[in-house]
Amino acid sequence: MATIYYDQDADLKALKGKTVAVIGYGIQGRGQALNLRESGVKVLVAQRPGGPNFDQAKHDRFTPVSAAEATKKADLVILLAQDTLQAQIYRESIQPNLRPGQTLGFSHGFAILYGLIRPPQTVDVVMIAPKGPGSLLRSQYQEGKGVPALIAVHQDATGRAKATALAWAKGIGATRAGVLETTFKEETETDHFGEQAVLCGGASALIKAGFETLVEAGYQPEVAYFECLHELKLITDMIWARGIHGMRQRVSDTAKWGDISCGPKVIDAHVKENMRGLLRDIQSGTFAKAWIAEHDAGRPNFTRLMRQDAEHPIEQVGAKLRGMMAWLSGDGKATRSEVRGQRAESRKGKSPKRPRGRPLATGQR
Repeated sequence: MATIYYDQDADLKALKGKTVAVIGYGIQGRGQALNLRESGVKVLVAQRPGGPNFDQAKHDRFTPVSAAEATKKADLVILLAQDTLQAQIYRESIQPNLRPGQTLGFSHGFAILYGLIRPPQTVDVVMIAPKGPGSLLRSQYQEGKGVPALIAVHQDATGRAKATALAWAKGIGATRAGVLETTFKEETETDHFGEQAVLCGGASALIKAGFETLVEAGYQPEVAYFECLHELKLITDMIWARGIHGMRQRVSDTAKWGDISCGPKVIDAHVKENMRGLLRDIQSGTFAKAWIAEHDAGRPNFTRLMRQDAEHPIEQVGAKLRGMMAWLSGDGKATRSEVRGQRAESRKGKSPKRPRGRPLATGQR
């Protein structure tokens, strides 16, 4: 069973008189920085000028500085930039300015586990990984609640690494809900597996396969969209709130029987073996090496596959149907505009831009 820490196990005094630098003011960075500041912690934000995140930081009454300056002034440096950018930021701005006794913090173990960042033995290296996007972390904190998180200590140079990490977790509100102890290896490998096999890759592929099966059998694409994509939220919301058994208690007996008798015919032993293959690639570092190589090459396959999926018929049908659903985005016009933008980007050979202000998926913390 996991070891779980709560408010009474953490002490914000571990950060008293110290400065925390949040490197990267994306959705996760914003949520953590604001929560820490409102917990009484001195926070510096590092964000490059010229983009919406920089403007947002200024709007939130921070004075953004460079990553190098933030590292020089901070005691705890939390690196919350995207995985593919962290090594460069560390190499150019953080590493030259680290001093013995500082703490380097992460919310995902990718860069440490795969050796993209190799901190000196003189600093603490810790992780607090909230199990939710920064927007949820922020809203729950404002309501006096919290989002669960994971805690890991990779390197304890000072003997105070865990105390510092727990104080960080308390400052963002995570200890209100519970902080589970793990390792950088376990967090990273399970996170990647969940994204690939279930949450993103598995779910997306299953939705598209169901849609294609119905359309190929002669059913209307619009009806196929409703049955294979639109209604999924109803089910996942129930699973999220009450578990699989709780969901089954709230659907019809016909749906229950289809679930328990037919689901295993689709997700069978062959699928599970494919999942084991994904896990082996994650554990061996094959996936990480391929992703890093793809990024370094300019993301040609990433761009092609994103464009290909943006042009899938389910997206075209969905754009029309979501435009009928005023509750999604006011009168629905934003949804149609976003999809038109996706098509335009696709024609240019670019991957679709993520709409500003939307929560990120699990791997983009």
